[in-house]
Amino acid sequence: MKTLYLDCGMGAAGDMLTAALIELLPDADRFVEKMNGLGIPGVQIEREKSVKCGITGTHISVKVNGVEECEGGHGHSHHHHSSMHEIEHIIMDLNLPAKVREDILAVYSLIAEAESHAHGVPVTDIHFHEVGTMDAIADVTAVCMLMNEIAPDEVIVSPVHVGSGTVKCAHGTLPVPAPATAFILKDVPIYGGSIKGELCTPTGAALLKHFATAFADMPVMKTKAIGYGMGKKDFDTANCVRAMLGESLGKTDIETRDKTDIMLELSCNVDDMTAEEIGFATEHLFEGGAREVYTIPIGMKKSRPGTLIRVICLEEDREKMLALLFKHTTTIGIREMVTKRYVLDRSLETINTPYGEVRRKVSSGYGVSRAKYEYDDLQRIAKGQDMSLDEVREYLRERD
Repeated sequence: MKTLYLDCGMGAAGDMLTAALIELLPDADRFVEKMNGLGIPGVQIEREKSVKCGITGTHISVKVNGVEECEGGHGHSHHHHSSMHEIEHIIMDLNLPAKVREDILAVYSLIAEAESHAHGVPVTDIHFHEVGTMDAIADVTAVCMLMNEIAPDEVIVSPVHVGSGTVKCAHGTLPVPAPATAFILKDVPIYGGSIKGELCTPTGAALLKHFATAFADMPVMKTKAIGYGMGKKDFDTANCVRAMLGESLGKTDIETRDKTDIMLELSCNVDDMTAEEIGFATEHLFEGGAREVYTIPIGMKKSRPGTLIRVICLEEDREKMLALLFKHTTTIGIREMVTKRYVLDRSLETINTPYGEVRRKVSSGYGVSRAKYEYDDLQRIAKGQDMSLDEVREYLRERD
């Protein structure tokens, strides 16, 4: 599936997200022209090359009536303060696809709710100080347009670095993350650190919250394009958002292709069970849904011979397997390891023969293909026809 991964190890601001996503496009200049042709009152955006800590990326400068916002990328500007109603009015006047317009208004309502909560005022009375300016409207509009153009199937966002210390805003000096940002990032994995300053702005937070399908570490993916969106400020760490676009093996692919499973290995050591008791426990574990149960002879304390019992099962069968192991073995402790299993595609065929039906397992994938007859069916024919197992196999091969 088409996956967009956003690395927010230095937080996120609207202009940084815009710049990172622009770098993923085959024709960035065309997008900048399209943005400037929208007619956001007084707004012009420019794409500039920017180097931070030796990394080359893009910085987006937003000019309102020819003046650049005072501190782009982790900073705030103080132009006109707009209300939600004014912002809706501006957005409705722009020539945008309906989906993009809905996204922009959804992002703004996240910010409005957060500002309303932080300052104890109804949403209708909220005047966006940090985010109601024309440059912020440009940032939000640009990101929503870029997301519509890139059209990823999923958007995975890293845990978000929010910075530390304090930030000056229209209301005075506030702790980082600013209350509105903290409110938007509820239920999102965030962290601070030694970097003093506001790394994630309310606009950046709202855009991430709106578009993220998950906040997690980078998935296993083949990247096709990488973008670096630079902030204005300089820190010891490269001040950028990194966007990676590529193909990942999503859950749906795994389920349909049945190539990779996440399995559990449950193990315990026993030195006081008879062979019959271990056999009895093994049968119950298989009946309970274990994919594999096997034993290994081991040496235990006081030089006693013992047995390692290992069960391989699906994650959803964990509780059932633990209960069966404790019930049917003498162990008082079970170890768990999470492991990956690579499997071939499997299917079961039935072949009609003069001696009855014979089932055959066919497996393929990873450049191999193989078939195997069910032992129970081979045994039935061998006994009934007084043949060896090899003779039955040879007979079936000749019929194919």
